[in-house]
Amino acid sequence: MEKVFFSAIGQDSHRFDPDSTEKPLILGGVIIPGTPGLMGNSDADVILHAICNAFSGLSGVTVLGKRTDYLCNEMGIIDSKVYVREALDTLDGITLVHLSITVEAKRPHFQNVLQSIRESIAELINLPVHHVGLTATSGEGLTSFGKGEGISVFVIASAYKEE
Repeated sequence: MEKVFFSAIGQDSHRFDPDSTEKPLILGGVIIPGTPGLMGNSDADVILHAICNAFSGLSGVTVLGKRTDYLCNEMGIIDSKVYVREALDTLDGITLVHLSITVEAKRPHFQNVLQSIRESIAELINLPVHHVGLTATSGEGLTSFGKGEGISVFVIASAYKEE
C-alpha cells in the first residue's frame, strides 16, 4: 500500500453581533472574554466552522449546512465542537496529519489566547498540539475583518490515505 497525501482548504467568516451582551465569543472551543460574540444560529465558533469546511474538502461530504442546521435548529445543539466531531466522522480511512489556521481580525488580541486555542483544537481532533498551527493578523485594516467588523478564518487540513 502507498500513502497518498492531500490537502483541503476551509473558510468561514462571521460578523460580530452588535446586540450581543449575553453571547460570549468562542474561538476554537475557547471562551474569549472582553469581546462580543459572533452572529450565528450556533455558538458561531468561526474557527471550528472553517475546520469543518476543510474536513468536508478532505472527505467530499458536506457537514456545515443541512446537517448542522438540523443539529442546531431541530436538536438545539449549538456547540460547534459537535459539528467538528460530525465532520471527523466523515474522514473514513483518511488520516489527518496537520492543520494550519489563519485568523484575520482586528479584535480580539490573540497573543494571550493562541496557545489555549491550539490546545483545545488539538484535543478535539486528536492531534498533537505541534500539528496545529495558528496565526492571526489584522491584515493592516484593509478588510472589514481588519477593521473590527468580524472574524475570517482560513484552514488548510493535510491528510493521507493508504491506497
